[in-house]
Order: sequence, then structure tokens, then C-alpha cells
Amino acid sequence: MGKKNQQDAVDSKVFVDPFRVDGMKAFHLASCKTAERGGIDKDGGQEIIKANRDRLSDLQEKLYAQDRWSLLLIFQGMDAAGKDSAIESVFDGVNPQGCDVHSFKQPSTEELDHDFMWRAARRLPERGRIGIFNRSYYEEVLVVRVHPEILAKQKIPPRLVTKTIWRERFEDISAFEKYLAHNGTVVLKFFLNVSKEEQRQRFLERLEEPAKNWKFSMGDVAERKLWDMYQAAYQDMIRHTASLHAPWHVVPADHKWFARVVIGSTIVSTLDKLDLHFPKVDKSELSEFNKVRKALESEGRSAAGSKKVAVKNSATGKSEAVSASSPSRRPRGPQPRK
Repeated sequence: MGKKNQQDAVDSKVFVDPFRVDGMKAFHLASCKTAERGGIDKDGGQEIIKANRDRLSDLQEKLYAQDRWSLLLIFQGMDAAGKDSAIESVFDGVNPQGCDVHSFKQPSTEELDHDFMWRAARRLPERGRIGIFNRSYYEEVLVVRVHPEILAKQKIPPRLVTKTIWRERFEDISAFEKYLAHNGTVVLKFFLNVSKEEQRQRFLERLEEPAKNWKFSMGDVAERKLWDMYQAAYQDMIRHTASLHAPWHVVPADHKWFARVVIGSTIVSTLDKLDLHFPKVDKSELSEFNKVRKALESEGRSAAGSKKVAVKNSATGKSEAVSASSPSRRPRGPQPRK
């Protein structure tokens, strides 16, 4: 694929729009394919991934320099869906100073003493930065919903734990994301949609390869038994929290390389729409810059001149030293006896 085609691939809506869910039409998770390849093969996908990385590196630098927008990326998915590796791959080569990655696991005692979104709100990206949530506040309408015993430990006043609590949390999340959008934080959400069979294969790989053993836990198997409950929870979550200001992208995740194509293309196309650019310097600052430039150039010339003089003096001194240390020539002819 040539340079022009690579750029076209970055801009193509083929890898973004088909997987976007923004609440404008009915959503059914079962109708979403997990093994989609977008009409390309793995080699073509790798070229697009590389092109997206290069473009993302440039856009991230402008985002940081402009210091107006921030980007929040949320990654959700079943165990072994490929969240960790997708984040690592998509952001390979991007300046780490402009990105923050946070993984949300079981809440601490301190976190349970606050509202369910408190710990995530503390990790929101600053202007000019990209914040990456590996799992997020959405766990509170997924894991907690599938495991109601967790909800019982959250110290919520009993009379507030009603049958409508999940709908209330959806409303709270949507309002929160709308608030972020109104304040310059662009929210993109990715659900890595892996099939049950592909998950099984990846679990087996973790068991069979010593280098991957650490990724496996018996809890993964226990959660796998609740697959249908999780699928229902994900569908309900996406239906109620997908919006124009914070869309979901249901990413086919059976082929990791294609998932990275979709994720990278979505991020790049979104940042492209923000009209990011390096800040322009006004005329008064340019005038000051010219003065500084002249002073630095003058300093450089002075330093070069001083160096030449020092070298010349050093050479002259060395010559004189050699002359002084050399034995004087004896006059020709016989010397008088002492």
C-alpha cells in the first residue's frame, strides 16, 4: 500500500462508522459481528495501524501544544478481549508525557466511601492530554449488576437501592459525559466485542504458554459461566449510554489486528475534526524572538572568535616553550680547553 493509500486508509469511514453506536437507532449486540475484517487482510491492516500511529503521534503533539481539548478513551470488554494489547499497540510511539493510562480494578475502602464515579473523576485527563481508562465507571453497571452482592457492600442507604438503580446510574453516567463534552473533553468508548469461542481459545493459550500463565485466574472461568448475563448487561448499557457526544464503538475483537485498525482509525478521525494546530506567535513575541536570536547569534560569533584567539595563543605559547627548552647551538670550530 503506497503513501497516498495509507493516508486514505486513515481517513476512510469504512473502519469507523459501521461500528459506531450513538443512540440514533436501535441497537442489538447479537447483530454485531465479532470476526469482521473490513474487507482487508492482516498485512493491509498492519499498514493502516502504522499509518494511524504516525498520524496519532502528530495529532497528540498538537493537542498538547494547543492545550484546549482533552480526550478520554474508555475500553470495556470481557476477559481476554484484548484491551491491554490494543492500548499498547495503538499508542506505540506516542509521547507518553501526553497520555495517562488508568486501570480500574476492585474498589478500595476509600473509594467505597464515595460515590461510584468518584475514583474515575479523579483520573480525568487535563486539557491537552489523552486519558485512557482500561475498564471504568461502567463496571458499576456491568460487574456490579451481574454480581448484586457487590452492590450490597457499597454502603448505599438501603432505601436508595431500588429496581430503578441501573437506569438511574445510566442517567448519571450520561449526564456526566455530557458535562465533560460541554467542557472540552471528547469522550470515545470502545467495547471490544469478542466471541465466546475466541475467548476460550485465548484462555487455552494463557494456560499452555508459560509466558502467559500470569494472565490467567480461576476467576476468569467463573465469569465465563455468566457469559449470557454479561452480554445482556452490555447491550443494556450501550443502549442507554450511547449518545452523539459520547458514542460507543462496538469493535470486532476476534482478530486483534482488525480491532486495532478500528480503534486507531476512530481516534485519528475524531482528533482530525478538532482542527488541532500549534499555537501561533503574535507580532510582539516575534519581535522579541528576533532580538533573542540576534543576541544568541552574536554570542555564538563572540564565542567562536574567543576560541580562535585561545587556539592561536596556545599554539604561540607552545612554540615559544619549545624554543626555550631546546639546547642552544654550539659555535663551530674547536672549543677552548677549561
